Order: sequence, then C-alpha cells, then structure tokens
Amino acid sequence: MNLYNTLTRSKDEFKPAGHEATIYSCGPTVYSYAHIGNMRTYLFTDWLRRVLKTRGYGLKHVMNITDVGHLVSDADEGEDKMAKTVREENLSPYEIAAHYTEAFLIDIDALNVERPELIPKATGHILEMLEMVEGLYEKGYGYEISDGIYFDISRFSGYGKLSRADLDELKAGARVELNAEKRHPADFALWKKAPRGHIMQWPSRWGQGYPGWHIECSAMARKYLGDTFDIHTGGVDHIPIHHENEIAQSEAYTGKQPARFWVHAEFMLVDGGKMSKSLKNTYTIADLKERGYAPEHFRYFCANAHYRSKCNFTWKGMDDAKTSYNRLVSALEAHKNGPPARGAETAAFAQDARKRFDEAVSDDLNIPKGLGIVWEIARYHEKSEALYELMLECDAVLGLNIADPPRAGECEELEPELAALIERRQEARAAKDWAEADRIRDELKGAGILLEDTPRGVKWKRL
Repeated sequence: MNLYNTLTRSKDEFKPAGHEATIYSCGPTVYSYAHIGNMRTYLFTDWLRRVLKTRGYGLKHVMNITDVGHLVSDADEGEDKMAKTVREENLSPYEIAAHYTEAFLIDIDALNVERPELIPKATGHILEMLEMVEGLYEKGYGYEISDGIYFDISRFSGYGKLSRADLDELKAGARVELNAEKRHPADFALWKKAPRGHIMQWPSRWGQGYPGWHIECSAMARKYLGDTFDIHTGGVDHIPIHHENEIAQSEAYTGKQPARFWVHAEFMLVDGGKMSKSLKNTYTIADLKERGYAPEHFRYFCANAHYRSKCNFTWKGMDDAKTSYNRLVSALEAHKNGPPARGAETAAFAQDARKRFDEAVSDDLNIPKGLGIVWEIARYHEKSEALYELMLECDAVLGLNIADPPRAGECEELEPELAALIERRQEARAAKDWAEADRIRDELKGAGILLEDTPRGVKWKRL
C-alpha cells in the first residue's frame, strides 16, 4: 500500500510499525456545526481506515474534540471561538461543546463514517498538556511573556520541514506584529494566561490559563499512541501552521518524530471559489437534506474526486451524484436477482476486477478509480449473484451503502423537537435505560415517526 507523505513529498510504501496501524486525526472544534468541507476530510480518513482494514491491519485511531483553546486565527490571534459562541447563544461552554459534538457525531454516522476507536476531548487532558508545556519550558523551547508561554521556533532546527517554510522568509513576510513581545512572528502559544472572567481556565505554574490549540493534539496523540505513531491526517490548511507546530513541540519534547506519515486532504471549493461563512456557502449535512439529498449522495459525490485534488461542490454536481448513485443501486439489484455465474468468462472478469479494485484503492487511496471499476462490474453484460457479492465487497471499502440505500423521506430534515427526542432516546439506550427508550419510541410513534434501530444507527420514517 502506498500513501502520499507530505513530509517526504512522495508516495511511500506504508506498513505499520507495530501490529496495528496507529492514526491520529485532527477532529472538530465544537463551537458550531461542521460544514461539508470539513466532512470531506473525515470521509477521506474513513476511506483510509477501510482500505487499511482490507489489508488485514488492526486499527488504533484517535480523533480529538477541540472544546477549548482554539482562537479565530490558527496563528493565536482573535477571539476564542468557544467564547464567541457562548456570548451569542447564552449557554455554558460545556453545553455548547456537548451539543455540537453530538451534532458532529450524528453527521458522520449519517455519512457512514466509522467512528475512531478513541475520541478524547481537550478539556479532559489539561494535565497532559501542562506536562508538555512545562517540559518544553524547562528545556528552553518555551518562554514567558505577558500573555502566555510561547514556543521559540528558532530553537528547533527542524522547523519548516513539513511546509518547507524558511524562518527568514516567515519573518520578512510577517505583517505588522500584533504581539511585539514574541521573539519571532511565527512563535506560537503553548499556554495562554487567562484574563479575568475568561470562560474556561485552569491553574498552572504561571497562574490561571488555558492551552494553546496546537499543544492539545500533541498531548493527546502522545498519551494514546506514544511518542511516534504511523499516520497523522488532516486538511491541507493544517500544513503550514498547526501540523508544523505539532511536529516542532512534539519532537522538541520527546526527541522523536511524532508521525511517520502526514497525509492531507485538499480543499473543497463551492462553485469554483472559496467556501466562506461570509459568502453564506458553508453548507451542512442538514442543508443537503433540506434540498432532498441523502448523506449517501454527498459521499458518492466526494468519491468522484481524489482526496489530494480540490473538489468543486455545485448543486448540479449533487444532482448528477444522486442520479448516478440511484443507477448504481439499480444495477446492484439487477445482479442480485440474476442467476449464479454460468461461465468461466464471468469468473475471470470478477477475479480481474477485484484485483484492479484492490490495486486502485491501495495506490494512495484512488477511490475514484475504484468507483469506476465498480461501475464496470455493474454494467457487465451477464447478471449474476457472484457480481452482486463482488459489488458488496467493494462497497465495504467505498461505504456507499448501495445494498441499503436511503428510503423516501430519509433526505428530509426532522423537526428540531422530534430530533431532540431521538437524541434523548439514544442517550437512554447508551445508559441501558430501556424503559425510557421505549417510552420515547412510543411518544415518537404517536407523533407520526416510526424508528428502526440498525447497525448503521437509528433510522426514522413518517407514518
């Protein structure tokens, strides 16, 4: 299996260092709903997981939840995103984090994205972060100024190895310095001193404060995966700042390279341009449902572009994806209802198609090529149960749910109060409060909503 490694700028053969593949993925900052550009990155990571499993590897995958410490700018500037939402929604930061975390998990479940084995929250790992901050400070990599503890990038000789940034160019290209106390414009916060009244803060040797964004990932990756692990994933926007800073602080603290492979997904565009809240084009999964598209249609849409290529979202593209998806489902049904394979020609075709599919998805996750091969199987002139089974085997990697496609009504958005009831029932089921779960099921049935518990999660339809 080959993966493009941003660190080496080449496709390198991948094999886990141990008995299982260890992966760390940058998760959501839970101050708002995740948009479809975010979801494209999580789909790419899901395809990575699925391909690794077909290679026979076990997985230990960690994805963090950032519920503290991420400022508006990745470069330690602007207002804390969580604080901004607290002010706007008049809720506690923990209530906001819980709500948007649950919304995110519901969205990735709907997209058939497998949940990582571990999903730690930043607020649960403050001690691990402080341990690293204090260690870096003692080693001379950290220094104190009036608003916090910063990492001195000039002390780390490998800074820029991921993004190929040059320290002198960074300094020359810096705009007017917002923090004149920093030794270098690109020095980044390890720990911020909390002003009085700041909504989330913890005690430290430097007084009350909260972690910088970058230290969160380093601390949680190290706790669960060790000093060095196999793969770190994220979007290309993380390369120049967040992931560069992760490498610097982790390697400075442990003396070891944190991840062997750094794998990044490209941006999603909208109508050929940037996705931006100011342009009101940061669509969510709920927005797609309102327009009649199921999450599977969006997953199919994303499967047509390689993860290292920009993906241009348009509503025309979603229409085409929906049509193609439905045709693929129909082709699968035609094979399902066909007779067993009758000749050596079909058997030879199936064997060759499976081999080419495995080779495609193992070559830097070439999902579009793999999808094209599935279409070859779908269009094969002889319909047979064997080709039906082969399409299902391929779909175990693609994750399109073509054997269990969305039903009429599943693209529809549920009323908020009914969606909240379903969420409460899921919480009751998780707590094994079966009586409450059954009560809520009956209440929903009385409101005209019938529930079905499936391996993919709970589904609903209107009576």
